[in-house]
Amino acid sequence: MARSTARKRALNTLYEADEKNQDIASLLEERIAYPGAQTPLPEYAIEICRGIADHRKVVDRMLNRYSTKWKVGRMPVIDRNILRIGAWEILFNEEVPDGVAIDEAIALAKTMSDAGSPSFIHGLLSAIAAHKDDVDSEGRLVSDAGEGTAESEQSQADWHNADGYGDADDSSTEGSDSESPSSDDWGDWDADLSDPADQSGPQDGGDHIAADGSTDSIAEPSADSTDKPSNDPSDESQG
Repeated sequence: MARSTARKRALNTLYEADEKNQDIASLLEERIAYPGAQTPLPEYAIEICRGIADHRKVVDRMLNRYSTKWKVGRMPVIDRNILRIGAWEILFNEEVPDGVAIDEAIALAKTMSDAGSPSFIHGLLSAIAAHKDDVDSEGRLVSDAGEGTAESEQSQADWHNADGYGDADDSSTEGSDSESPSSDDWGDWDADLSDPADQSGPQDGGDHIAADGSTDSIAEPSADSTDKPSNDPSDESQG
């Protein structure tokens, strides 16, 4: 199965875990053992989910560090899990070029989120790719890396004015250090995702993934030239 399709299947699982506030690894094992009406999860989807389960705190802290607006806990559920996939591929999967990881994340956002998401995702993942040395060879976050750098601000310039994101009230994260610590102070921070309705960030747009992981209403993302899906739907070899 092509990696583009595997990424979408991984996103289904991550989205479901997020919506249910369930541990990613435990839900993944359920989906592997009981795929239900769906075809079994492709190996690369399993690799993505396990990788994010193992490194989510580092991935989320990197997203927080270089996001110039919304922090992970305030992002739409779709967007933050697309970003987790892209960031994990950039930081922990040497087989996937950074450009491919970014392009595939943008393709998912174009089909499954709102109009402002692709530019936001492009800017944030580009910043992470430029600062991937913030994560050492053992997968640990380097503590002295900066936050909200000029490069990150420049790469996300288009996103600030995008529809649905531009002038949103972010008073809880701007100019209030006592309420919103810098990313280097998060430690073992774990986003409180128990009640997505309470988030004050932009809302999900476009097609949504059902909580049961159904993909019936989701369009296939466009594959890039490096990661083209097989022309044969029955071919489950990775791209």
